[in-house]
Amino acid sequence: MDELIKLVQEKTGISEQQARDAVQTVLGFVKERLPEPLGSQLEGLIGGGAAGGSDPLGGLGNLGGLIGR
Repeated sequence: MDELIKLVQEKTGISEQQARDAVQTVLGFVKERLPEPLGSQLEGLIGGGAAGGSDPLGGLGNLGGLIGR
């Protein structure tokens, strides 16, 4: 998640704490709307790995591309 926070910070020019707050807000929003078990595995995917040792999104766990990376 630190990588995503840093990316948001660099792309927007906001402080690290503001970027952290923004990322946590968006992740909470998305997590609430994903079907289980994806919602509960979101943080593992963002962190660079998959919860439980598998990738439920079939290799789409890298969400960095969604924000212009």
